[in-house]
Amino acid sequence: MKILIVEDERRLADSLKALLEKKGFQAEAVYDGETGAEYAELGVYDLLILDVMMPGLDGYELARRVRARRCGVPILMLTARSALEDRVQGLNAGADYYLTKPFDSRELLACINALLRRQGSQVDELTLGNTALDLATGMLVRGEKSVRLSAKEFDVMRALLQAGSANLSKEAILARVWGYDSNATENHVEVYVGFLRKKLTSIGSDIRIVAIRRLGYHLEVDGPC
Repeated sequence: MKILIVEDERRLADSLKALLEKKGFQAEAVYDGETGAEYAELGVYDLLILDVMMPGLDGYELARRVRARRCGVPILMLTARSALEDRVQGLNAGADYYLTKPFDSRELLACINALLRRQGSQVDELTLGNTALDLATGMLVRGEKSVRLSAKEFDVMRALLQAGSANLSKEAILARVWGYDSNATENHVEVYVGFLRKKLTSIGSDIRIVAIRRLGYHLEVDGPC
């Protein structure tokens, strides 16, 4: 699970990042709303944690911007403002939960896990056509045939399955799999897509990874001949 933290208090943002990574999440932290919007619009995160009171673009407006793009990613808002009106404003802006500072780390983690379960992120496998990606073992399975994926192959395949028929740009795949600040290039994506195509063929999968020039990749299921 990949989580984006948007919080202008750097010490808090970095401590939240460290806490989440210790619990097995992938986490990235940015320190202002404008940068947060750029990251969020990549569409590669499973959860957003937004501070409300930030200079420039605040958490309310950031949440509204995310929802305006029809992005259903769960949003957890953090704020020192506990008045009913503030909570209502946050929920109306598109937040799924509103956590008041100061908070206990156990409560934060419980909220995160609840939001991810509600979103359906905690599942055992992703399926399309005659093929399943087993999230526990990292295996691609078609009937009685299966093949193990490397860590990067698994991450790329999972991103494509979660995107479904929507095109996923190479930039979005790079950000999700290699990290936003990675030195990896689009050629890395092309290489791993090639690996996945071979493995899908090897198990007789009816899934095709389709490349669309300048738009990226999406999955299609071959119909009967």
